[in-house]
Amino acid sequence: MDKHSKEVRSFNMSQVKSKDTKPEILVRKFLFSKGLRYRLYDKKLSGKPDIVLPKYKTVIFIQGCFWHGHENCKYASIPKTRTEFWLNKIEGNIKRDKSSIQKLIDEDWNVLQVFTCELKKDKREQTLNNVLKNIESQFNS
Repeated sequence: MDKHSKEVRSFNMSQVKSKDTKPEILVRKFLFSKGLRYRLYDKKLSGKPDIVLPKYKTVIFIQGCFWHGHENCKYASIPKTRTEFWLNKIEGNIKRDKSSIQKLIDEDWNVLQVFTCELKKDKREQTLNNVLKNIESQFNS
C-alpha cells in the first residue's frame, strides 16, 4: 500500500525531471573541465542522448537506475504497489533504450550509459575517469 494518496503520488511523479538533472550536470561539468565540448539532447539522434560529443562521435545517456531498470542495483527495486504497471513501464523503457542504442551503434556512434548509482560519491571519480578514457580512446583510434 502506498503511503501517499493518488493525488500526492501523481504530483510527486510529475516533479521528476528529465533534463538538467544533478547527475547530468555532474557529468557535463566534468567533461567541460577537461576541455570537452558537447551538445545536449540532439533530437536528430535516436533516443535523444543527454550529451553528444560530435568531435568524438560519442553520445552519453545518463540513466536513472529505477526508470531504466539498472540490473543488480539497489535503487532499481520494483515498488510493492501496482507491480505489474511498473514492470511493464520499466521493461518498455529497457526495450526502447536497447533499440535506440543499437540504432546509434549502427550509425557508428560510441554509446556510453552512465547510471545514477555510478555517480554516487564513492564511485564518481572512477566512473567519470572511465567515461573520459572511453571518449579519448575513440579519438585516438
